[in-house]
Amino acid sequence: MTPGARIAAAIDILTAIDAAARPADDTAADYFRRRRYIGAKDRAAIAAQIYAVLRHRSALDWWVAREGNGVADPTRARVIAALTLAEGRTAESLAASFDGGRFRPAILASAEQALAKRLAGRTLHHPAMPRAVANDLPDWLEPRLAALYGPALEAEMAALNGPAPMDLRVNAVKGDRDAALRGLAAAGISAEKTRYSPLGLRLKARAPLAGLQIFKDGLIEVQDEASQLAALLADAQPGMRVVDFCAGAGGKTLALAAAMNNRGKLVACDTASWRLDRAGQRLRRAGIGNVERRPLSTERDPWVKRHAKGFDRVFVDAPCLGIGTWRRNPDAKWRSTPEDLAELIVRQRDILASAARLVKPGGRLIYATCSLLREENEDQAEALVAANPDFAPYPAARAWAETVGGACPAGDYLRLTPARHGTDGFFVALFERKPATCTTAS
Repeated sequence: MTPGARIAAAIDILTAIDAAARPADDTAADYFRRRRYIGAKDRAAIAAQIYAVLRHRSALDWWVAREGNGVADPTRARVIAALTLAEGRTAESLAASFDGGRFRPAILASAEQALAKRLAGRTLHHPAMPRAVANDLPDWLEPRLAALYGPALEAEMAALNGPAPMDLRVNAVKGDRDAALRGLAAAGISAEKTRYSPLGLRLKARAPLAGLQIFKDGLIEVQDEASQLAALLADAQPGMRVVDFCAGAGGKTLALAAAMNNRGKLVACDTASWRLDRAGQRLRRAGIGNVERRPLSTERDPWVKRHAKGFDRVFVDAPCLGIGTWRRNPDAKWRSTPEDLAELIVRQRDILASAARLVKPGGRLIYATCSLLREENEDQAEALVAANPDFAPYPAARAWAETVGGACPAGDYLRLTPARHGTDGFFVALFERKPATCTTAS
């Protein structure tokens, strides 16, 4: 593809992303699926242009508002600004790509030409930008994150706004990390062991995995190191009865089942049955046979009441704003609203309250989110204990020593960020239901 054709494809995909409610990666995948003639290198180049716009949309819009008087198409304007500010393209080189030729963008309008000329030689960020814009944050979230991180906000947001690595979890049911490393090396893929997770590998460059024999055999699964650690802290052991209450497509279900070594019972629950259906193939590939998939009508499905106090571990990976995954889903930051957060806080509390009913005396409840906000994390943990006197916090540092071992970044809770730990942003809180007291007749 020519540079102009790549730009045209990026504009088409960004326009579709703005018009759809689906995640950006799904929209891009659909676009490429319908155009199989686009090769791998071209796809990577187009994706880089798309994600540059999604990651830096706030800063790009600031520049367009300042220098783009009369520009009609906001998507084209963002792409022009990104190519000029982030890639250093000149107005002349842009005009050569925006020439209206076959598969290339329409000729630059006069206002677009003026924008490109005014941005030439500029950098993406400017001292006059408000703090939210300079950190590519929605205005409404900046005060919350600034209160959380203070002077470290810039470092945290810069890491959260960069590309994410590709992490793998080794399926202990099928082998160990050394076997996985050998399999990757045989395919010419370089990887290293993760910093914290004893099951993790981090690829030194992104690579297609679906065709690898070790992937087909179920030895490896794609899973960020933070998510691996959350599953490990649950301490799901062989022979236990375990619930993954918000299982989704089954990433943590697979990790929990592997920790149980296929012994015991693991119930994967979700209110979206189609997500559970997608987990079936992954479970078979991983050699997992102790999982029951259970669709729920709501978090208060009658199944929960029937199985009250029946499980050793109940894992809740709650729906959240997903701030910790912005490296992978930068479009999500621009879709979220204060109203979304308010609704999620209520939903998280309802889910936790219902899931807690399943924990047997002496069992544990594990609450996890990929959010950074205190409202979705510590506040929810404290509210659970306040509302349920038979539950007590189980320190994450203690669970870490019992399951992960080694250097521990946890205290009462586990809170991970890309800047500090090189993982997705993640939060884990653990609780133990107090054992039943025995009484004897006098």
